[in-house]
Amino acid sequence: MADAPVASVGPVPFKDVDADSGSGSSVLEQLPEEHADLVSGLPCAPRPNGLSNLPCYEGFWLPEWSVPAAVALQRRFQPRRDDVIVASFPKCGTTWVNALTFATMARRAHPAAGAGHPLLRLNPHQCVPFLEALFRNRRGEAKLEALPSPRLMNTHMPLRMMPRAAPGKVVYVCREPKDMVVSLWHYLRRLQPDLPLADVSESVCGGAAMYGPVWDHILGYWSASTARPDSVLFLRYEELLRDPAKHVRKLARFVGLPFSGAEEEAGVVDDIVKLCSIRHLKTLEPNKTGHVDPIFPIPREALFRKGVAGDWVNYMTPEMARRIDEIVADKLHTTGLTFQEWLTHADSIDL
Repeated sequence: MADAPVASVGPVPFKDVDADSGSGSSVLEQLPEEHADLVSGLPCAPRPNGLSNLPCYEGFWLPEWSVPAAVALQRRFQPRRDDVIVASFPKCGTTWVNALTFATMARRAHPAAGAGHPLLRLNPHQCVPFLEALFRNRRGEAKLEALPSPRLMNTHMPLRMMPRAAPGKVVYVCREPKDMVVSLWHYLRRLQPDLPLADVSESVCGGAAMYGPVWDHILGYWSASTARPDSVLFLRYEELLRDPAKHVRKLARFVGLPFSGAEEEAGVVDDIVKLCSIRHLKTLEPNKTGHVDPIFPIPREALFRKGVAGDWVNYMTPEMARRIDEIVADKLHTTGLTFQEWLTHADSIDL
């Protein structure tokens, strides 16, 4: 494990140390020949309405450009003892949890109630770098290596793609699958406006969704969280919505930065919850302008839609919902993990 530069207090906003962050250059560059050959030799799942195919690498259907990142992560990622990685399946609350984790870890350098907080001028993804983009080429890897400790990163990669026995911590957030499908559909419609919800639902049910199968993705982290609870924290999006302050405290304890009595008395937890609420983040200029990544013409505002649980009832047919429920129940029935409490109703929670 390599020695690392040390930040004075908490993670440093990635944009502040990398002038190219958010440029997408690491994604847009041509695949090295060795990786191009690897990708071309993998089975691919056709996607609806002309969306790019998904190669299957080690049992997961990954975006084509992220296959080289998966290989590089497995071979060359040098984890540090104080690394924290936010992981999730796409459209399960990554942006929100990035913000909450960054604000919690960086609160001594950047008080959440302060007028100059980085999240007021930067999108959460500009504060928390995306591992897949960094490991797309050697230049991105060098940027990550130069980042001071403690490093805060995020990924959609399955746990299987991450280095084994990494010494840092992982915060995983999962979401009720039907809500995830609806959120993913809204997101993909920015690329294909006429994309039917049924097509997205069927790709998820068949396992060949981006970073899927979703149940294998969830179960990889769920199993790790039960076996190594000090290393992997498993969060549910719906429970975060119900009581964000409770889970911010849980998050702080997990990363080794519990709130002191003085911080509790001063309302620091509430300040973090207010700063990072979905409702507040949606109003900020860096989250209303610009694009998620130059490779995908999706505006950043698409990262924040409703922030509710149970919105699937407004879009899915009963048959579509039943099919997802049955498949998920079958895949999870021996694991101790269930979404049963979220199957029958829509919550009015809105942050």
